Amino acid sequence: MGTQAQNVQSSYARTDIDEKLAKQKELDDWLPITSSRNAKWWYSAFHNVTAIVGAGVLSLPYAMSELGWGPGVVVLVLSWIITLYTLWQMVEMHEMVPGKRFDRYHELGQHAFGEMLGLYIVVPQQLVVEVGTDIVYMVTGGKSLKKFHDTVCSSCKDIKLTYFIMIFAAPHFLLSHCPNFNSISVVSLAAAVMSLSYSTIAWGASAHKGVQNGVDYGYTAKTTSETVFNFFSALGDVAFAYAGHNVVLEIQATIPSTPEKPSKGPMWRGVVIAYIVVALCYFPVALVGYWMFGNNVDDNILISLEKPTWLIAMANMFVVIHVIGGYQIYAMPVFDMIETALVKKLHFQPSFMLRFTARNVYVALTMFVAISFPFFGGLLGFFGGFALAPTTYFLPCIMWLAIYKPKKFSLSWWTNWICITLGVLLLIVAPMGGLRQIILQAKNYKFYS
Repeated sequence: MGTQAQNVQSSYARTDIDEKLAKQKELDDWLPITSSRNAKWWYSAFHNVTAIVGAGVLSLPYAMSELGWGPGVVVLVLSWIITLYTLWQMVEMHEMVPGKRFDRYHELGQHAFGEMLGLYIVVPQQLVVEVGTDIVYMVTGGKSLKKFHDTVCSSCKDIKLTYFIMIFAAPHFLLSHCPNFNSISVVSLAAAVMSLSYSTIAWGASAHKGVQNGVDYGYTAKTTSETVFNFFSALGDVAFAYAGHNVVLEIQATIPSTPEKPSKGPMWRGVVIAYIVVALCYFPVALVGYWMFGNNVDDNILISLEKPTWLIAMANMFVVIHVIGGYQIYAMPVFDMIETALVKKLHFQPSFMLRFTARNVYVALTMFVAISFPFFGGLLGFFGGFALAPTTYFLPCIMWLAIYKPKKFSLSWWTNWICITLGVLLLIVAPMGGLRQIILQAKNYKFYS
């Protein structure tokens, strides 16, 4: 009898486990990150280009003006090297456990730090980065649309920035209903091509315009404290320019994987191509833009360029197309988190209406915040330091040390600790400069103007 009861209990337990696994599979097949795993390596390339090259590239000449030639070049090159290294770490860690994939940043965090602590460490930072980036992209898209309108129709009636942000938000109420990453691959490819195009126009038009009369490469700040705060803010601008780590595991999750052919192979190939494109976009724009305009450059290089009119108008429209794709890339992991919480925590049934409502509310909220606080330069500095420094510069290194435990004072140990030290310094100083800029700009700002 005892054996029979045990067998019945064991059967119930197996049935319960099977039901849970079936429900989890059904949910995974519905959630945007895990519903499609048939991406090719080139999907990784253009998704990463779209994720990394964004609004930040246009602010790099301005960042250079606040950093100066020597520190500026060092910061740009170091950031490129460090972020490529930490990106490699994340690609490697995606399938470090045989038979398991860490499809989301927080899942890797949970493996490194523990079930609850990993969530508390990663999720708030990742949400700040992704939601913050989407807000900044709303502002960038609205400003670029306004610049396009003002350029092609200089005699037209002036239209408030608020309306242009609303116009930019309109397509997202449709695009946000694409179910997963692979379904927005065409949008992402167009965005990646646009990023290379407008970056080339930005530095090409700057070079064509030539070095401006009376160009000055000194700091514009009148006091030492102002110079230091501007320097800090510029560090945040550069950090914002390297933001792709927050979606890299989610992008890798879309690539098929087998023990013989793990996903890290095609993913890394795509990342290398993406980083070559990043270098081709970032370094010419930053260096040529600063060389031509000096410390008179605007926080968006395209605003400093007025002629040829048709080219500048086209570049601004390219920016709009790119940040449409960029918004969707950063929104997809947020949709995944929201939909997971609604189904698992609040026990809603996965459905079209649930997704339709949740995603529309998210787009509306990011639009509202962008309309309320369109401080482009300050937002870059603040978000760049506060959120992107941990998730991009040093959190992957901490996870690497916690999981792989490299030998003390080995090359890997030193490399990771150097990245962690530089990242923590960036985390401390960059938000200070960005917040100061926001406060200064807010003094003269009229809401919903």
